[in-house]
Amino acid sequence: MPNLNSKNYFSSDFKLGILGGGQLGKMLLYETRKFDIHTKVLEASKDAPCKIACDEFIIGDLMNFDDVYNFGKKVDLLTIEIENINLDALEKLENEGLKVYPPTRTLRTIQNKAKQKLFYVDHNIPTADFSRFAYLSEIKDSIENGGLAFPFVWKAAQFGYDGQGVKVVRNFDDLKGLPQGECIAEDMIPFKNELAVIVVRNTAGEVVTYPVVEMEFHPEANQVEYVICPARIDSKVAEKATQIALQVSEKMKHIGILAVEMFQTKEDQILINEVAPRPHNSGHYSIEASYTNQFEQHIRAILNLPLGSTESKVAGIMVNLVGAEGYTGDVIYEHMEAILKLEGVTPHIYGKKQTRPFRKMGHVTIVNKDLAVARAIAQKVKETIKVISK
Repeated sequence: MPNLNSKNYFSSDFKLGILGGGQLGKMLLYETRKFDIHTKVLEASKDAPCKIACDEFIIGDLMNFDDVYNFGKKVDLLTIEIENINLDALEKLENEGLKVYPPTRTLRTIQNKAKQKLFYVDHNIPTADFSRFAYLSEIKDSIENGGLAFPFVWKAAQFGYDGQGVKVVRNFDDLKGLPQGECIAEDMIPFKNELAVIVVRNTAGEVVTYPVVEMEFHPEANQVEYVICPARIDSKVAEKATQIALQVSEKMKHIGILAVEMFQTKEDQILINEVAPRPHNSGHYSIEASYTNQFEQHIRAILNLPLGSTESKVAGIMVNLVGAEGYTGDVIYEHMEAILKLEGVTPHIYGKKQTRPFRKMGHVTIVNKDLAVARAIAQKVKETIKVISK
């Protein structure tokens, strides 16, 4: 086994393991290729986006103890691109001396949204009021007994992603068809903006933050449509958001990236929504707009290398490319040529061959010295390109 203290990660026999083979892993691999770091990926789908970019691609179930444990025994350091992983296997690997970043204790707090919310309460971190339920049926009982009132936000305690596992509940009909297991019911916050701050921490304790970004959401799919950097908010609000993100980072003791999603209320309070301990949709703009993009920064952090500048070179806006409603099957990106004619536009196609409604298929970054110009071009991109099927 190589000596990790030697920092001989480049063009060496050091092996970096990545759990998960989706688009976040693929974009991490852009950076490991740049640095010539040997990578090994574990993923259940043989057609995952990571397959074309890693050195070794292993088929396996991320929730299966043996698959994760055996994979971890063949790498020198382990990171993730998705939270839904067998944590008992990770913990055993950690106890046996493998470096796992983010640490298992951080993932245990974050993987279950009920635990995550209790963590904020225990550490006096502002968050929306909520109730925890072991079963969906308990929500109905609570409403009937007057303990809970419509409307509220239902969230599955585990396995939600990309807007799945979250629903605004306004009446009993909205509860139909929801999973029956553990969940939370959260107060609906009348907010002004949804914001995010990416915090990065290496094992030496060096910490940096990216500028506060603003997120515009699709009203039905509960997915981000635009990420805008810098956020169009007062500097005092931005400072407050950054400080709260740093507070969460300090308490969670994560290593690597921590993306902190927040609400800015109408009274300019900042409330934590949720966090992700990995590269995040809210940081994709950084590939084109920042001096050091979030994926390179994550690699630097987990390898305990000096962290790079988080400053932006230009204003950046990210538009998510999601499958259009009414289309399922082999994907076609319609009007790609038209958006490539626009100034400052860079498309990223994730490599998923099959589209379906609201599936994340790629994103487009728009950069410009003038944020208002970038936003106008982003709108044009959104209205022009269509993710459809044959």
